[in-house]
Amino acid sequence: MSEQDPASAAARLAASFGFEPVDPAEKASKVRGVFERVAARYDLMNDLMSAGVHRLWKEALIDWLMPRPGMHLLDLAGGTGDVALRLLARLDGRARVTIVDANPAMVAVGRDRALDAGWLAELDWVVGDAERLPLPDRSVEACTIAFGIRNVTHIDRALAEVRRVLVPGGRFLCLEFSKLALPLLEPLYDLYSFTVLPALGGLVAGDAASYRYLAESIRRFPDQPTFAALIEAAGLERVRWRNLSGGIAAIHSAWRL
Repeated sequence: MSEQDPASAAARLAASFGFEPVDPAEKASKVRGVFERVAARYDLMNDLMSAGVHRLWKEALIDWLMPRPGMHLLDLAGGTGDVALRLLARLDGRARVTIVDANPAMVAVGRDRALDAGWLAELDWVVGDAERLPLPDRSVEACTIAFGIRNVTHIDRALAEVRRVLVPGGRFLCLEFSKLALPLLEPLYDLYSFTVLPALGGLVAGDAASYRYLAESIRRFPDQPTFAALIEAAGLERVRWRNLSGGIAAIHSAWRL
């Protein structure tokens, strides 16, 4: 695993839509289109794609956060409410969660799920941009993002916004697909990502192209040390990461001190 130049990695991400070169000004609308098409089947596809392992990864995210009653959490790109609802269940509802997601269709799915689960007053739902968070400075005690940062156009700007809205002593945790720590598995992983995953997306969600993009976006995302360097460049400190399932995913942790 070799660290890349963080600034170059961020610029490359901004100019790519999966493997397709794109004007950064157009990327957000293209990504929004992907999630509008898959919103209704997004959580089902997560279960099928990972054989349910994504649930364990999200529980590991919450474990490392060590949430406490009364905390105010910002969950970025959390439209379907999966992380937020897990956190509230962990704390018996004794928390406030603000969910910011750029996609109205994903937020609509999440609101319905929350209402079905009986959560209402504990959640704030905001359609907003991770690069321009509609929150005051120093207003949240923790920020999580699960499988969303790689879809942001300018992840350096989003990370700077995370630091801005965290209180001093606040924590950032990011769960994202990452780089395998076991190179021998790469041929099998590539076969699954570029053959099985789009076929599954076509069959279940009726959209093979969107899941081909998702597979490609994983490959475009920086490796663990490069992403850690981007987090540090945004002014967050004590950056650490933990690999999950051999590096298929990783959790990065950092603090605003």
